[in-house]
Amino acid sequence: MTTKLILLGAGKIGDAILNLLSHTGDYVLTVADRDPQRLEYVKQAGFPNVTTILADISHAPTVTKLISGHDVTLSACPYFLTPVIAAAAKAAHSHYFDLTEDVESTRFVKSLALDSSTAFVPQCGLAPGFISIVANDVASRFEQLHDVKMRVGALPTFPSNALKYNLTWSTDGLINEYCNPCEAIVDGVLRETSPLEELEHFSLDGVDYEAFNTSGGLGTLCESLRDRVQNLDYKTVRYPGHRDIIKILVRDLQLGKLERRPILKEVLETSIPITKQDVVLTFVSVSGMRDGRLEQETYAQKTYSQQVNGQLLSAIQLTTAAGICAMVDLVVTGVLPQSGFVRQEQVTLADFLANRFGQFYAGHAPAHGGFAPASNTDFNKLKAVA
Repeated sequence: MTTKLILLGAGKIGDAILNLLSHTGDYVLTVADRDPQRLEYVKQAGFPNVTTILADISHAPTVTKLISGHDVTLSACPYFLTPVIAAAAKAAHSHYFDLTEDVESTRFVKSLALDSSTAFVPQCGLAPGFISIVANDVASRFEQLHDVKMRVGALPTFPSNALKYNLTWSTDGLINEYCNPCEAIVDGVLRETSPLEELEHFSLDGVDYEAFNTSGGLGTLCESLRDRVQNLDYKTVRYPGHRDIIKILVRDLQLGKLERRPILKEVLETSIPITKQDVVLTFVSVSGMRDGRLEQETYAQKTYSQQVNGQLLSAIQLTTAAGICAMVDLVVTGVLPQSGFVRQEQVTLADFLANRFGQFYAGHAPAHGGFAPASNTDFNKLKAVA
């Protein structure tokens, strides 16, 4: 039996979602966007079982009408459209999934889910998303938790500018992460921390990185672990020097102010090229008591861009799309709850990695046809206990 699914937003991540879902034969897909060029690209790509609709996704009555009759709603739109789309999904009795990193948007989704007959699963993707699943899995193997450190970076494989960065996903989301308050647990207390602060440096596989506070990456994990952990934080990974330049733009030039963020977006999009030659770094380190000893366990992984169904997907496209597609599969097949608010960490890492889309995180493509890693793909997954 096929599932009727509507995807709102045909951008870079939406394109990857269509690639993954359409070739399974298990989903009949409708994609809606207000940009005719994006929809034309979808048509030219030739994805099977996909219908395109030109529509204004910011208009609530239009969105409600679009979603009606669909079993599942996926939002690949900017975070500020989340309230409109989530409310429409509830009205249409459709399971809801999104990729937002925005804390306030997720709180709104959670409030909608309180008396919902369908599942509301926000923050699917990489971070928030997969990183919470990993952190919760590693943390579950400790009797007492001291520190949980979560680090994620989507980086160009060949950095060539002063920022040592290329645009790989939503610019609105990137700016949101750099400018909005962050959550953390410090000495057992949930608190807000400032973005772009608490800079640290580390090396992995002989490459130097920096990491600093950014907003939204923890998802709901603070709430899930707050009674168990002493310290919990999330930081974005970049090549050294990136944070200082961004801090000049956001703080010194005051482009982080809400009314000036459109200027920052224009600066970034007209100056920093997009690339599909990227690497996604996922790093989780947990320390605590186990069998009467203080131990540390680390999960580290690098994922590169690869060919999927004949299309080159960047690492951030692939990991983000695989995250939300796996969560859709797990709800549709009954592995996850069918109603109410569903947190990312409610799925076990084993169930996630066993899923046909989650397998991209496991270091290999799903078993069914069409998913072929590119020859230059190099997955590196390490699990170590120190």
